[in-house]
Amino acid sequence: MSEQGRRGTKQRMLDSAVLLLRERGAAGVTVDAVLAHSGAPRGSVYHHFPGGRNEMVLGAVRQAGDHIATMVRESAAEGDVEQMVRRLVAFWKKALTKTDYRAGCPVAAMAVDSRDLVPEAGDVVREIFGRWRASLAEALSASGFAAERAQRLATLVVSAIEGAIILCRAHRDLGPLDDVLTEIAPLLERRD
Repeated sequence: MSEQGRRGTKQRMLDSAVLLLRERGAAGVTVDAVLAHSGAPRGSVYHHFPGGRNEMVLGAVRQAGDHIATMVRESAAEGDVEQMVRRLVAFWKKALTKTDYRAGCPVAAMAVDSRDLVPEAGDVVREIFGRWRASLAEALSASGFAAERAQRLATLVVSAIEGAIILCRAHRDLGPLDDVLTEIAPLLERRD
């Protein structure tokens, strides 16, 4: 098989693992479930993921974390922090409706139910959430917020959006994300 074909199979497996993580949590990401969802042959698991299931799950959560981090970084480069938060909210609204509210944040899913299943997950999740908060804080500081306030607002944004995603899923309604945006937007205007 060509190198491109191998990368395609690995990527399909990671994409499937991300979706399964978003829908079912860490416990729902089994080798069989990933193979069934991705259509990858069984032998490809240990070829692409010699560490087995845990390596695959950690790769999936890192991929998801990188995706959001890139979105934050690209939005922050434009210099409008309120627009950056609007983009995050719009991303999650689209993701929730696309999956009929079945799929939430894979990083949060790993944070909630991974300790016994994937021991390394705690470190990976902390690193991803830390990176998101640091990127947001950096963007806020660049927009004129004092460093300490930028840190607190970054924590608030991440926490509020993650919590709103859970409420949206529970209520099958996008209102919680709208509420978060409505209440956070004025805080992003005040630089004091």
